[in-house]
Amino acid sequence: MFEKAFRVKSNTVIKGSDRRKLKVDISTSFPSLSAEELSDLVPNKEELNVVKIYAHKGDAVTLYVLHKNPVFFELEKRIYPTVYTLWRYPHVLPAFTTWPPVIQKLAGGADLMLPGVVVPSGGLPEVKKGDCCAVKVVGNKAPVAVGTATMTTAEMRSLAMKGRGVSILHSYLDSLWAFGDKSGPPCIPDVDTEGVEGGFLEEEDGQEATEADAEEPYSSSNADDILDSPCPGLQEISLADREEEGEKGIEEADKDPEDPRSPQEQMDALLLQCFLHALKSKVKKSELPLLTSTFLRIHMFSCCMQQEHRLVKVKELSKGVESIVEVDWKNRELRSFCSPEDPGIEEAPVEVGGGGERPYRPPEITSLYSVSSRLEPLFQDANIRKGTVLQPAEVRTIITDYVKRNELVDDTNKNYVIINPILCDCLLEKSEYQDVEALKWDDLFSRTLDKMQHCHQLVFPGLPPVVRKGPLEPIDITVASRGSNKKVTIIKNLEVYGLDPVAVSVALQHRVQASSALNPVPGSKDRVSVQIQGNQVQQVGKLLLDMYQIPRKYIQGLDNKVQKPGKKK
Repeated sequence: MFEKAFRVKSNTVIKGSDRRKLKVDISTSFPSLSAEELSDLVPNKEELNVVKIYAHKGDAVTLYVLHKNPVFFELEKRIYPTVYTLWRYPHVLPAFTTWPPVIQKLAGGADLMLPGVVVPSGGLPEVKKGDCCAVKVVGNKAPVAVGTATMTTAEMRSLAMKGRGVSILHSYLDSLWAFGDKSGPPCIPDVDTEGVEGGFLEEEDGQEATEADAEEPYSSSNADDILDSPCPGLQEISLADREEEGEKGIEEADKDPEDPRSPQEQMDALLLQCFLHALKSKVKKSELPLLTSTFLRIHMFSCCMQQEHRLVKVKELSKGVESIVEVDWKNRELRSFCSPEDPGIEEAPVEVGGGGERPYRPPEITSLYSVSSRLEPLFQDANIRKGTVLQPAEVRTIITDYVKRNELVDDTNKNYVIINPILCDCLLEKSEYQDVEALKWDDLFSRTLDKMQHCHQLVFPGLPPVVRKGPLEPIDITVASRGSNKKVTIIKNLEVYGLDPVAVSVALQHRVQASSALNPVPGSKDRVSVQIQGNQVQQVGKLLLDMYQIPRKYIQGLDNKVQKPGKKK
């Protein structure tokens, strides 16, 4: 959850009533904590801060920070301890043991798989599905990760220790750990895994493991002394590797032996390519005259035009404001330039399911209708019961067969259908019982569909169809005012169409060069809205229509565009 940086919404000092409630909640969730330990974690007179944050996927999380270190975090009304708390009191949670190299994987967002779990001499800890548990490394009782068990201990044994064991929420080296003082885990000897650690060293190094000197058993009274002695092995495995990888990446990026050009020549060529690309594929004749600032910000971003090629004519139409008034579209260099594929936004991946990432493809949307209790007698002859979902063509065929089977077509006018008692009860209102004796075919079909319950079906590529009741919610685009008449654009219901709000937010940031944010939608647990600075309805529409290929009829609010100044309705 915290493998990427999070956004802080607020940071306030906890109130007295909230402090007492927090103590009760922690005591209930972790009964192994003594009253003294609880008072140490949530003191009565020391400052305790409540920090509300949004994780990179939009989850709302509450942190409780003491002495600049997060001690607990709350997610979906459930409290979890951080590694800083577990280093002081490792007995709070049942812990699974793994190898030290696994720490890097956990910090990157991976879950703990059962094949990587080391079974100590005392056996696995007894947990139930969903229980909060910790992860420690061989030879050290100091936990390095916190998560929830995906199954019971008995199920783990029955599956021969295969599959996903612990769903990791927070780990050493992630952004929540970095929010504190970034101290390393202490060395708390683990007697149960000393023999296992020796076997691991023999296998890796080919050397005989030496027995460790006897250590005093860990207790909460000497927690502060142990915390002052960080474990060097874990730091070497984690932080040193990251620094080496970063240095290697910088060195490799700086070296480019294949290109003999100087850095200035490479930059000139890059700017020229971006300039030609913008003119060839972005600028339209109808947009002229075009502000140079707009051309630079919207079309070229960080690139600027080359005056020596004389492709454009620039004039100062108003004092201090230059505009492009003419483009030499017949220029040989411009006409021969081939636009490269736009990177980044067009290929922005979104999660389509299955744990992997694929390029987004819009779903196939089909309108369906469910048989209601009122229309059930009309569909009985076709052996269709209440709740059956049908396509409009199937409804039309069933109604046609019913009319022909009961000989309800008017002999004098084939365009009309005679109303029998069943059709009367199913399709007519009470006020029409005495007046309406026949209906046109189109009226018959439309009345039937109106009396049925609306449904819709979404078919995403490579996934089974999803049928939902009710009409399909459109993507809603609205423009709201914030503060001193500042405008923001809000996009909702992206998840309905399989769009990742994070990917859409990043794509819009690149397009309009404005800040964006993800906010939870009130009344919905699993949906978030994308908020971007300014009235960006036109850019949002282009993104959804052109890139994600969402049909226009499923987008609401495209008319909320910026009105040109001086024109009032």
